[in-house]
Amino acid sequence: MVKIIDPHLHLFNLEQGDYQWLKADNPPLWSDKKSIAKSFTEQDLHLPYPFELAGFVHIEAGFDNQQPWREIAWLESTCTLPFSSIAAINLLSPSKEFQQTLGKLCQYESVVGVREILDENAFEYLSNPQVHKNLTQVAKQQLIFECQMPLTDVSATEKLVEIINTLPTLSVVINHAGFPPENIKSGSWKVWQQSMLWLSRYENISIKCSGFEMINRQYSATWQQQVIKQCLTTFGSNKTMLASNFPLCLFKDSYQGNWLNLQENIALSKNELELLSYENAKRIYQLPC
Repeated sequence: MVKIIDPHLHLFNLEQGDYQWLKADNPPLWSDKKSIAKSFTEQDLHLPYPFELAGFVHIEAGFDNQQPWREIAWLESTCTLPFSSIAAINLLSPSKEFQQTLGKLCQYESVVGVREILDENAFEYLSNPQVHKNLTQVAKQQLIFECQMPLTDVSATEKLVEIINTLPTLSVVINHAGFPPENIKSGSWKVWQQSMLWLSRYENISIKCSGFEMINRQYSATWQQQVIKQCLTTFGSNKTMLASNFPLCLFKDSYQGNWLNLQENIALSKNELELLSYENAKRIYQLPC
């Protein structure tokens, strides 16, 4: 039996949540977005033998960005598998409001971290003194900061390094492998590699390999292999994780197919496979399984 902890997935409850980003007229303007604009529950996470889903990490999905604890309350009232959750947060909110939100979130047992999607606004956010103050509070609460930004943005990466240097206890997890470029022979690929090298020097920074379909719906197995190999080479087997990004992985393959491809196409030793698919996520996200 191969145990899996999926450290990056999203469940949707369209009856109770807002999910503004899933509405057809709102960004991201994906032509295929309607295929995932529906509710997804824990029961949709099927894995075939010899795989066993031992637990997962739920990443905020826009359920209610004004009251992010509502999403956590829904999850904790419905999920039965062991799981940890990353809650939505407004990194630009005033310190008092930010602390109040953190206080409410920390009342929930599953919460281990927070995220606000930075993407192309990463430099603007990470340069903002208020964001720095708020991340200081995240570090004090011993919460994880889920960092979603392109590592090809050198200026933003430099700002992230500055923050880490001043907040050495802040635990950071890079989402979606830092959005690696499609062309592995491009200058952008080299920039991505260099940014990863900078960040990998910090023991408190880890990386998740997922979200490949966000770069190209028809990404090749060869490119995926190169990305994972580079992450593993740079960050090492103790700070790299494999994840699905469910349900967005459905743009490319089924949930089962996603994990089968990850296991079959990536040349990993048994020990590496256990670390990247289970042990690292269990340790980093403090999962009780």
